[in-house]
Amino acid sequence: MKRTASIALSGLGVPESLRWHQGALWFSDLARGTVHRWDGTAEPETVLEVPGRAGGLGWLPDGRLLVVSMDGGRVYRLEADGELAEHADLSHVVGGPLNDMLVDPEGRAYVGNFGFDFHAFSRKHPNSMLYVPPGPPRTPIACLAPDGSLLGLSEPLLFPNGTLLSADGRSVIVAETLGMRLTVFSRNPDGSLGDPEPWAPLISPLLWRLVNHRGVVGRVTRRISALLDHPVLSKYSSSLIAPDGISWDADDTSIWVANALRGECVRIAPGGRVLDRVATSQRTLSCLVAGHDGRTLFAGTVPTDDPVRAGELNRGRIEIVRPCGRT
Repeated sequence: MKRTASIALSGLGVPESLRWHQGALWFSDLARGTVHRWDGTAEPETVLEVPGRAGGLGWLPDGRLLVVSMDGGRVYRLEADGELAEHADLSHVVGGPLNDMLVDPEGRAYVGNFGFDFHAFSRKHPNSMLYVPPGPPRTPIACLAPDGSLLGLSEPLLFPNGTLLSADGRSVIVAETLGMRLTVFSRNPDGSLGDPEPWAPLISPLLWRLVNHRGVVGRVTRRISALLDHPVLSKYSSSLIAPDGISWDADDTSIWVANALRGECVRIAPGGRVLDRVATSQRTLSCLVAGHDGRTLFAGTVPTDDPVRAGELNRGRIEIVRPCGRT
């Protein structure tokens, strides 16, 4: 039986990039451009406001916070004196808003981006229309050295989003939201990324071929998919998983995926087998297994991922399942 998350915080815009740091939950609000810290006992604290909308979060080894400026195409660094300094300018290497970010223990950062103006497209078209050949543009992950200099770019991906480091530090797993898959990269000694390989497909190979088909079959498949993505119908369907934020489970082997198309978090084994599902009240953009017990599942949920509309609705939520273990 699918478990259901409970609502812990509400009245937010777009809670994203959930992180656990020094005994508290941290997250960005993509609609308001703010970074928040919540210790679980009161209202979340607003830590800072980021020019160009706050996105991915991480910390350097000395404790300074790194935060993505989505629309500014930059990564900022919060100095010890409270000043916000530019850590890296990536505006020249990305095709759309910057997005999530992983910062490894050495301070190297891996920054994804949309690749195009996704929200402008989705305001006019159903998501399935993105797959009209030649499909959505691909875009790389930017790999940054601890000082913010560019180490290199990965092979282009379909909307690189949530990112994880393997326990041994030798590889990086990336959620390709529009590719509906998890992809793994080996890491070179300097921290740059090697060639991508599949970690887990999250859509059947047949449906992937149909939705990308150039002929009549593709047009019909995309129209049916657009109908099933309607909010009234999508809550009854769990067939599609568009991975947004991702988190290691407490077993350090399987990965929890925030399904951007549905109100759920899904636990995935290597290779793509679904191990567990947790229902949330709305579409889920970020998830994290952490907390004082190390086994609480946090989920950032929204009625819409459009930051303008979400900022008007103020219905973003942090939802939790405690503890989150094997069923």
